[in-house]
Amino acid sequence: MLLIKNGYIKTMAGAELENGAVLIGDDGKILKVGINLPAPEGCAVIDAEGKLVTPGLVEAHCHIGLHNEAVGWEGMDYNEGTDPITPQMRAIDSINPLDEAFALGLQGGVTTVCTGPGSANVVGGTFVAIKLAGKRVDKMIVKDPIAMKCAFGENPKRCYREKGNSCRMSTAAKLREMLFKAREYQQKLERAGDDAEKRPAFDMKLNAMLPVMRKEIPLKAHAHQADDFFTALRIAREFDVNITLEHVTEGHLVPEELAKENVMLAVGPTLTHATKFELRNKSWETPGVLAKAGCHVSIITDAPVIPQKYLPLCAGLAVKAGMDPFDALKAITINPAEHAMVADRVGSLEVGKDADIVITDGCPFEVSTEVKAVFIDGNKVK
Repeated sequence: MLLIKNGYIKTMAGAELENGAVLIGDDGKILKVGINLPAPEGCAVIDAEGKLVTPGLVEAHCHIGLHNEAVGWEGMDYNEGTDPITPQMRAIDSINPLDEAFALGLQGGVTTVCTGPGSANVVGGTFVAIKLAGKRVDKMIVKDPIAMKCAFGENPKRCYREKGNSCRMSTAAKLREMLFKAREYQQKLERAGDDAEKRPAFDMKLNAMLPVMRKEIPLKAHAHQADDFFTALRIAREFDVNITLEHVTEGHLVPEELAKENVMLAVGPTLTHATKFELRNKSWETPGVLAKAGCHVSIITDAPVIPQKYLPLCAGLAVKAGMDPFDALKAITINPAEHAMVADRVGSLEVGKDADIVITDGCPFEVSTEVKAVFIDGNKVK
């Protein structure tokens, strides 16, 4: 057992605790959170006096492990470039946990990430939520799958313009076609029941789409430009599937409309210049404007676009541009955990959750702040 005591605790699940404590069980779960907790006999103790204690940070959207650090084509396994429709791809089969990006992420206090295919494909495959500590991805999984990646805007039409997808209309049409076929496949399976002779021939792509059709996982829609948000939402409503919006670069231009839709938004990466036409309105004000409008906002690095360890810095820059500091902390802890459907395990310091904890010597948004310790499942990993 381990007791972290005397810290200023931001639980992200209620009141902040001055001189608070967190008791961690041998199973790596949080046993108690409170003030003046006694240390059980034989319990290890860490005195966090003068330090800030927060949940481990959570990234809602990145490509860590699939796009390896500081390498060329050989280390890029996040886009299948031969076919715009690849729902059968699974992030877990490309992740390299020994890539240096994992250790660098821990240095910034990031403990859980949602990683998966890139945005070259109209439908790219499934995302997975994993912890950043480990050598074998199978033992790092929080939940798999968490979403089915799809993409709108410039990337699919640029990457597949010679293969029948050269405009936004064709991207939308290809996604609709996939969803229509998946719905038909689902209906045939349901009608067949246990009668093997009536079941349709197995189709790897359509089978991969079934969790989306059953609303077990959402579409994770890459969309920077405002009109792409509404194309994505229009298609999701048409086929009655769940959806999250990713990147949301022009979200500050249409906050009221997005608030009405009640969908989760992952905003970023913003710590880059506008490399494409659809990024021309990129702004650090976006997450704050959306949060103030009542939207559910996560801040993302899209690592390795921005190195994973700079997730708290991105939140700090959003605060500098007007975002409420508590909203910004929510945007890198509990909100992304909810976005990825893993808030039952991570994102806040609550009894029964994984003991993923970060101790810093100051506000995590400040460049001068030092991460003193990082715990995943109660084990010190930094």
